[in-house]
Amino acid sequence: MLRRCAPGSPGSRPVRALPPSARALRQRLRQCAERIPEAEAVLDLLQKCPEHQKKGGFPVIVFEGLDATGKTTVTQAVKDTLNGVLLRSPPACISHWRTVFDDEPTPIKRAFYAAGNYILASEIAKASTQAPVIIDRYWHSTAAYTIATETSGKVQDLPPAQDEVYQWPEDLLKPDLVLLLTVDPEERVRRLQHRGLEKTKEEAELEANSLFRQRVEESYRRMVNPACQEVDASPSKEEVLKTVLQLIKKHCA
Repeated sequence: MLRRCAPGSPGSRPVRALPPSARALRQRLRQCAERIPEAEAVLDLLQKCPEHQKKGGFPVIVFEGLDATGKTTVTQAVKDTLNGVLLRSPPACISHWRTVFDDEPTPIKRAFYAAGNYILASEIAKASTQAPVIIDRYWHSTAAYTIATETSGKVQDLPPAQDEVYQWPEDLLKPDLVLLLTVDPEERVRRLQHRGLEKTKEEAELEANSLFRQRVEESYRRMVNPACQEVDASPSKEEVLKTVLQLIKKHCA
């Protein structure tokens, strides 16, 4: 476990805000359930999930990346091409509570998103027995944003690459492939402006604080077991789709 440091202190490292297992996650949700009714509802859903999720015979492919890197377009195209199932994190059964938890302190907020991954794992286990499963964000997003939020300063101030914060939870169903979509920062901002959507708190922080964005991106790159395969999403959607499908064929044959 990581030691707790004052925010911005020299040599500070992030607090392990992400519970290391579903059991620890349930404990954290119980601590706030009396104050937050939605936490009790999430806990009920989490407790219905089997402890050890097993993947079916079809491939499970996760797409990660910052907003406006093309995840929505690419995941839909891959889903259509492979005749697969498209899932998102947090799953639909709890996503309407995001606004509640986004206003909570970081440990509670991250517990909500971590719980969403475990609930999503149940959906993945079932769907992967029938068809390829395409996922728009999973555990790596939860971890990357947590690490970037709780680390002050530059990329050099992140925990070292071998730190346990970059490890996949042992009790969470693993995907076969994780693809990290990236685009040039200026291009990403242009796409966001073109979309004209209201920014989330984290998106506003990404735009206003380039160091935060760099910490998020580098945290993605340091994830292991499984690691992210980086894909340049700057070319046309047809070219990106071609690259993605080649990687899926290579890693999920």
